[in-house]
Amino acid sequence: MSAPMSADRFINALRNEGLTVVEVGAWRTHNRNHKGPWGPVNGVMIHHTVTHGTAFTVALCRDGDEDLPGPLCHGVITKDGRVHLVGYGRANHAGAGDSDVLAAVIAEKRLPPDRHADTDGNRHFYGFECENLGDGDDPWPEVQLDAMARAAAAVCRVHGWTERSVIGHLEWKPGKIDPKGFPMDAFRARVGERLG
Repeated sequence: MSAPMSADRFINALRNEGLTVVEVGAWRTHNRNHKGPWGPVNGVMIHHTVTHGTAFTVALCRDGDEDLPGPLCHGVITKDGRVHLVGYGRANHAGAGDSDVLAAVIAEKRLPPDRHADTDGNRHFYGFECENLGDGDDPWPEVQLDAMARAAAAVCRVHGWTERSVIGHLEWKPGKIDPKGFPMDAFRARVGERLG
């Protein structure tokens, strides 16, 4: 368990991992902290956006909509591999998920099946939304996958976590399918390679 890093440390960690970072508005203070605590943080969650187009995707993830106000993540990773920072603090990305999965993430053990939605994930996870239609056909460019692994590794490196602290939304909440198009075990292996 860790306290969330500062916004400055977050952006520096991403840049130190070799990422191109785009700051979107007053991202450092754009959050949902009035809805509950953020932290202790325990891991990184990866999502797909079900969108196409950088400008639309970034705006949606920053602002959300009337049913789910933004920010919908901390960073949006677009097809070109850039990380757009849209919020920092509690974000509407994880929702309720399985307490057994959280326990496994904390212990950095193999994840059990997600059977329950009994725990507030927005409190415990950094979230990256990754531009993809999520239909299984929309490709994941290598530059984007590399940026996703670098972003996850950057957060893990600061907190002293291994790749076992990185999960997909589909591993957290019953009924979720994101990210679709690659196996999370293979993605975790990429993160592990970066962490050395």
